[in-house]
Amino acid sequence: MVRKRRRVSFCHKSLLMARSTLVTMSIPSKRAVTAVIVVAAGSGERLGYGMPKAQVPLGGETILMHALRGVVASDVARQICVAVPRGDTTLRELIADFTVDLVDGGPEVTVVDGGSSRADSVRAALAALEDGTEFVLVHDAARALTPERVFQRVADALSSGAKAVIPAMPVVDTIKTVAETDGPDASIAPEVVTGTAPREQLRAVQTPQGFELATLRRAHQAAGLFDDKQAAAVTDDAMLVELLGVPVHAVRGASQSLKITTPLDLIIAEGLLEGPLGIRWVEG
Repeated sequence: MVRKRRRVSFCHKSLLMARSTLVTMSIPSKRAVTAVIVVAAGSGERLGYGMPKAQVPLGGETILMHALRGVVASDVARQICVAVPRGDTTLRELIADFTVDLVDGGPEVTVVDGGSSRADSVRAALAALEDGTEFVLVHDAARALTPERVFQRVADALSSGAKAVIPAMPVVDTIKTVAETDGPDASIAPEVVTGTAPREQLRAVQTPQGFELATLRRAHQAAGLFDDKQAAAVTDDAMLVELLGVPVHAVRGASQSLKITTPLDLIIAEGLLEGPLGIRWVEG
C-alpha cells in the first residue's frame, strides 16, 4: 500500500521548539530533483524494546522522527519515501503527525510497506518515487542523528556528475582478516589471523547513500536474479552498484551518523543529544 501526504516543508518555529537549538535552514538549492528513501522497516530485535526499531524512543522522540527531521533540515529532497513494516499503523500515524509541523512548499511524504529484507524495502520505495526524479538518497532511519551537511555533500556530488556516492569515515581500529581454526589448533581458539588490512585504505561506510535513480534501479533489477547466498552477501546499495562496474565515490561522513542497533548504540545516541555539543547540527 502506498500512502501519500501533501507537499510540506519544515516549520522553523516548531524546529526551534522541538530541539531548543538554533537551526539554520538551507537556502533553496539548484540541485536536480532528488528523493530520499528512509528505510524504517527493521524489527529492532537487538534493541530489546519489543517494537520496530524506528519506534524506539530517543531523547523523548522516536528514532524515526529524528531521522525525518534530519532529512527535511538538509533541504535536498523533493520527496521523502518512508518504508515501514508491512501492516504497521503506529509509524504511519507518527509520520502523519510529523506533517502537522510542516507547511506547504516542501517535500512530499510517501509511506510504503517494507519487505522482508532491506533490499526488498528499498525496491518498494523505488517503485513509489515520483516521475521526473533524477537522483535518490537511501538512508537508514537507524542513523537518526546524521547531520544535514552529510546529506548535502552526497547530493552535491551527484549534481557534480557522480552516479553513486557514499559518506564514509576513516577506520581508526586495526582490521584483521581471520579464518576458522581447524586441526589441532582448534582447541586453542576458534579463529586464526590470516592478514592485516592496510588501515589507510579502509573506510567505515554510512548513509545516506546517493545514486542516479536509473543506475540504482538497474542495480536492484540485477540483484533480483541473485540466489540466496549472493543476496546475503550484499550489505548495502552501493555494493549492488559496484557489481555493475559503476564507480562509487566517497565524501566525508560524520561521527554522529552512528547506526543505532544495540542498547549501547542507543546510550551513545542519547549522550550525543544531551552532551555539550548538542545534536546533529554541530558539524557534519
